[in-house]
Amino acid sequence: MRVRLKRRMWGSYVAVGVAHNPPVGEPIRIGLLAGEPSGDMLGAGLMQSLKAQLQPHAVHFVGMGGPLMQAEGLETLADFDALAVNGFREPLMRLPSLYKLYRRLAATFIERRIDAFVGIDFNVFNFILEGRLKRHGIATAHYVSPSVYAWRRGRTKKVARCADKVFCLFPFEPAFYQRHDIDARFIGHPLASEIPADAGSESARSAAKSQLGLNPSHLGLALLPGSRGSEVALMLEPMLSAARLLATELRTRGQELQVVIPCLSPARKAQVDRLAEPFEDVYQLHYLGSARVPLIACDLALVKSGTSTLETMLLRRPMVVTYRLGYWTYLIAKFSLKTPYIAIPNILAKRPLVPELVQQAATPQAMFRALLGEWEKSQTDPDYLLAFDDLHSELALGVSGLGASAGAALGVVDLLLEKGRLPSSV
Repeated sequence: MRVRLKRRMWGSYVAVGVAHNPPVGEPIRIGLLAGEPSGDMLGAGLMQSLKAQLQPHAVHFVGMGGPLMQAEGLETLADFDALAVNGFREPLMRLPSLYKLYRRLAATFIERRIDAFVGIDFNVFNFILEGRLKRHGIATAHYVSPSVYAWRRGRTKKVARCADKVFCLFPFEPAFYQRHDIDARFIGHPLASEIPADAGSESARSAAKSQLGLNPSHLGLALLPGSRGSEVALMLEPMLSAARLLATELRTRGQELQVVIPCLSPARKAQVDRLAEPFEDVYQLHYLGSARVPLIACDLALVKSGTSTLETMLLRRPMVVTYRLGYWTYLIAKFSLKTPYIAIPNILAKRPLVPELVQQAATPQAMFRALLGEWEKSQTDPDYLLAFDDLHSELALGVSGLGASAGAALGVVDLLLEKGRLPSSV
């Protein structure tokens, strides 16, 4: 669908269903850079929406991205894996090659006279690149605001220096940019658009349990200790201890517990297999794959703080959120954190929708009690998850009412209009 946005108020737009008409001739040149698989997904959705927005005019995408963006027609300037760095030490060791890549990309974008550049997440590298391009007169946008609501709010100044627009996934984020000369707009969250409202229905739960080979009459508990080895090492043992306590309590009520632990990689599965050996008395399924199917199959979840709390909310699963860090890392984080909550549902609702247990409070006994309380609440209160439904609807649509990919594409089109790269008579 090709739409134009009519300004309704500052930072708020409404679709009016009129096509943009860029000049016929040379294609519109848009630079893109995604450095991670999650950014590759966002970039592919943005490219699809931009091609729909700008029809029948040609648009050419150039930059860096993964297989999904390449499938949408991205002209790649370097191997996607060139940006795959982890931890603190590896980026320092690879700094010379990363700097060389940055200079080559910037020079290519400037020489190609691209009409706009969109940095997709991957904040440090993209901010440096966006700042360089902006100083050369190229329109820039950043897709996915850094977590300024939680850490280092002074970064909003840096974002404003580097990007003309920033596309925010959460509705509370644009307010942090109001004091700066930047158009920050809430476009919605792609995960909320991707997951339908009935994804966690009873029929979906039954189908997922069957897919995983779970007993349909037993209570399912999903344990999500994190995707990194360090997180699993800290989180899995107390989570399984809590699951053992829950299993013991449920047996006194004539109910059996089955635990499902999603593992994103063979390395994580091997680690989980090893750490879970002392808990063989608790039925466990170690699932190699994403958390989506286990969350749908289960009735309750114990989740490490992070994006998984959002996915659990969108699937309407009662949850307890927990997190543990190393001692010194926790002290630094404690004094740096600017939000009273760590769970995304609580941050969105500005109130404690789900229990949070952090550091010393994250004991097996406390997790067990919280899990039992959430399960009992979900069984006795028919309105228990209604707040999840409201948040899902808001996140799925964004300000434009069209969802994240289309909202981001509309923002890019607006940027092209403002910078004179498209005619204003549309």
